[in-house]
Amino acid sequence: MSQRMTLRLTRLLNMVPYFMAHPGITKQEAAAELGVTVAQLKTDLEQLWVCGLPGYGPGDLIDLSFEEETVEVTFSAGIDRPLRLTPPEATALLVALRALGEMPGTADPTSVQGVIAKIEAAAGVATGDVVTRSAPESDQESPVVAAVRSAVRNGRALEITYFSASRDQVTRRIVDPIGVVLVDNNSYLQAWCRQAEGVRLFRYDRIDEATELDEPARPPAAALADSSSLELFQDDATLPQARLLIAADHAWVLDYHPMTDVRVREDGSIEASMRFASPDWMARLMAGFGAGVRVLGPPELSESVRSRASAALEAYGQPIVG
Repeated sequence: MSQRMTLRLTRLLNMVPYFMAHPGITKQEAAAELGVTVAQLKTDLEQLWVCGLPGYGPGDLIDLSFEEETVEVTFSAGIDRPLRLTPPEATALLVALRALGEMPGTADPTSVQGVIAKIEAAAGVATGDVVTRSAPESDQESPVVAAVRSAVRNGRALEITYFSASRDQVTRRIVDPIGVVLVDNNSYLQAWCRQAEGVRLFRYDRIDEATELDEPARPPAAALADSSSLELFQDDATLPQARLLIAADHAWVLDYHPMTDVRVREDGSIEASMRFASPDWMARLMAGFGAGVRVLGPPELSESVRSRASAALEAYGQPIVG
C-alpha cells in the first residue's frame, strides 16, 4: 500500500469518532483541523457513506448527513466503539511487533516497545506474560542503524563505511537513501550510490559507520523508475565466474552467497555459478568449506584452492616448536 493510501485510510478510520465528538461542525472547520481541502473532505465523506459492516444493508452502512455546510454522523456502524482484540489476535499482533522491533532500521524500537506495552496492558496480564517470556529482549538501537533510519526518514544523504563481502573490500562512499528493504530476514538500505552511479542494497550489519549529511538525498528519477536496478543481486558479466559443486549437506551455502544457474543433481548435490571480484578472497572462501564445496572451474581457481589446502595440511603436519 502506498504512503498516500495509508494516510487516507488512517484519516477515514478517525473521521467517524471525530465527527461524533464534534456534532454540527462545518466542513471548512473540519477540513482545517484534519489538514485537508474541503474538496478532499467531501470525497472522504462520500467514501465513508458506502462503508460499514459486512452485509452492507441500510442498517449496516455508515450514515452521514453532509449535504449542507455541517457534518453529522447519524449511524456509526459500530466504528465509534474501541476495537477489542481477542487473546489470539493480541498474541499474533505482539509477536509481529516484536519481530518488527528486532529487524534493524525498520522502525524506532522505542516506539515499538511502547506499542507492545500498551497492547499487553489492554489485552491482559496472561497474554502479555506468554509473549514476553517467549520473546528475547530487544537490544538498544546501534548508532549506525539510528543514523541510517534518520537519513531515510529525513530524506538526507549518507556517508557510510561499508564492507562488500563479494569484493572483500571496505569502502567509504556517499549514498542517497531511497528506503529500507527486508530480504531473507536481513535489513538492507536501498540507496543510489554516487560512487557506483547506480542503485545498490547495503546490508545493515555490514555498514561499519554512517553519518547523516546536511544535504538532501537526490536519487535520479530514472533510477527509481527502473525496478531491475533494485534487485538484491545482479549478475555482473564483467566479473569472473566460478562453477561450483556443493554437497547436499552444504546446501545452506546458497542462502549466504549469491548464486546463479543452480542445478540439483540426482544424488542431491548442487551445481551453481558464483561471480567474484577477488581471486584470493574466493580461494580462501572455497578452502574454508573443505569437502563441502568443490570448484569445477576455472582451472586457476581450482589450483589456488588446492594449493591453499595443501599448505594448510603441511602446516598441521609440522611439529610444534616450543
